[in-house]
Amino acid sequence: MSDFQEQDPKEIGDKPPFPEQDQAIPGEESKMTPQPNFGADSYRGSGKLTGKVALITGGDSGIGRAVALAFAREGADVLISYLNEDEDAQETVRVVTESGRRAIAVPGDIQDEQHCISLVERAVQDFGKLDILVNNAAFQTSVDDIHGLTSEDWDRAFKTNIYAMFYLSKAALRHLPEGGTIINTTSIQSYQPSSSLIHYASTKGAITTFTKALSEIGLKQGVRVNAVAPGPVWTPLITSTMPAEQHTEFGAQSPMGRPGQPAELAPAYVFLASQDSSFISGEIIGVTGGSPLS
Repeated sequence: MSDFQEQDPKEIGDKPPFPEQDQAIPGEESKMTPQPNFGADSYRGSGKLTGKVALITGGDSGIGRAVALAFAREGADVLISYLNEDEDAQETVRVVTESGRRAIAVPGDIQDEQHCISLVERAVQDFGKLDILVNNAAFQTSVDDIHGLTSEDWDRAFKTNIYAMFYLSKAALRHLPEGGTIINTTSIQSYQPSSSLIHYASTKGAITTFTKALSEIGLKQGVRVNAVAPGPVWTPLITSTMPAEQHTEFGAQSPMGRPGQPAELAPAYVFLASQDSSFISGEIIGVTGGSPLS
């Protein structure tokens, strides 16, 4: 399913505890310790996406950056959308272009429907087409209980995580050709929700359902729709939204005793974007470090 160069497991990602680090939302990968592994030294492409064009939300860092790099090394040009993390976004552009492909980074808030539509139109205008949509950007905060969850954060989670997915998918389906793909990022939180992430988990449950329903619509025009469900993954979302006592031990409770690294997620997205998965639609692929999706 991947062209991920074999590595010593000890080199893929560190185990907790991690240093305390306080970042403002949405966080910056360049300020994280340890730095997430996005596959720069390990992902080797084999032409699975040659000539394709992909739009990746949240492509500046974390899973999005790893997917952008993997897609580029498989032969795709990419447009990445991001909120305001300019330094991280330019680093993603750098690694994509160094892989021999074209990259565009577009800032803005995907809570806005018109911005979502403009992202799709920009990809088509600048690259001439759109083959792959990766709905990856997300918002979360950590709360003690429902009384500590503001209506503003509830709304922002839904508007960023699921409303934007609707806007982008609707716009993309006007352009995606037969053989095109949409890949959504859901979460193990859809199946095993944490009370401290009640709003985030609720959106991920909606994404799982949305993916399955949209797959029926997509197949009417030959577009496959699937999703990846990560477990705990070491990204800026963790250090910018979780209190220190949670992110310092992040991933310790997984069967592997550590969080996943973005590089370990990217091959699943390549698989779903390529013809390797030509008979798969409406499915959720778990990349959870051993925790079952149940």
